[in-house]
Amino acid sequence: MRSVIDILDLTPAEIGELIAVSEDIIARPASYADACRGKKLATLFFEPSTRTRLSFEAAMYELGGNVLSVSSADASSAAKGESVADTARVVSCYADIIAMRHAKEGAAYVAAQNATVPVINAGDGGHCHPTQTLADLLTIWREKGRFDDLTVGFCGDLKFGRTVHSLINALSRYKGIRVVLISPEELKLPSYVKAGALKPNGIPYEQTEDLEAAIPALDVLYMTRVQRERFFNEEDYLRLKDSYILTPDKLRGAKADLSILHPLPRVNEISVKIDADPRACYFKQVLNGKYIRMALILKLLKEAQA
Repeated sequence: MRSVIDILDLTPAEIGELIAVSEDIIARPASYADACRGKKLATLFFEPSTRTRLSFEAAMYELGGNVLSVSSADASSAAKGESVADTARVVSCYADIIAMRHAKEGAAYVAAQNATVPVINAGDGGHCHPTQTLADLLTIWREKGRFDDLTVGFCGDLKFGRTVHSLINALSRYKGIRVVLISPEELKLPSYVKAGALKPNGIPYEQTEDLEAAIPALDVLYMTRVQRERFFNEEDYLRLKDSYILTPDKLRGAKADLSILHPLPRVNEISVKIDADPRACYFKQVLNGKYIRMALILKLLKEAQA
């Protein structure tokens, strides 16, 4: 049974196909209104979420399907000690496809190994978040028209940021990608991401703590929040939470066609004064997330029926 746990579960060709379907959904939404009639998506969210959970649910409803939802661990049998494996087996009896978010790395993989329907990883701890990456890629594609020959800056929490790790893994498979890693020392990109994605693919990268100095070279700037929920103590979080705040002044040297992305939620790392800047793409990302999840649900259900 085909599941998507990591962005690398999808080939670049498959990502291209998903983008093409997403573009067609955007152009011809009525053509997809009954595509999943009679099908049910179970959203199992054991960690808080707004965008990801609602976008999965909106995606399924707009495909004509139905949704079964668990919005917190306390609202499920996980509160009674039920294992992820057993939950996956049980929910497979009720739904045709599962979208799952969990605080523990590897939980979605365990679910996929035990489910009898496709499982989509909607974020597992600090590991990865493949559908956010698909939303990021669709946004980059719609803004730039390409994935090759881009200089992409990642700013903020690069250590715990699963969206950062997933997007770096995805972009490392394209030609001419250059990466700028902007973070405080304590939140640098983990060495395993460099060793697993950047170095073997020959992706040139630089590390810096200076956001303003890095901006002029960038085609895409991927901002992230410092994630309180990933820290082991409050003092470290409070010391680092305001490391980077993107303001109009910092964009003075930026390219006119810079694309500013953020997986959201935003705390204060992007000034609201930037929201009206045509280079701000983070709310477009939200909408793109719905379309690309529609495309992915269609793909996995079609393969499951084959």
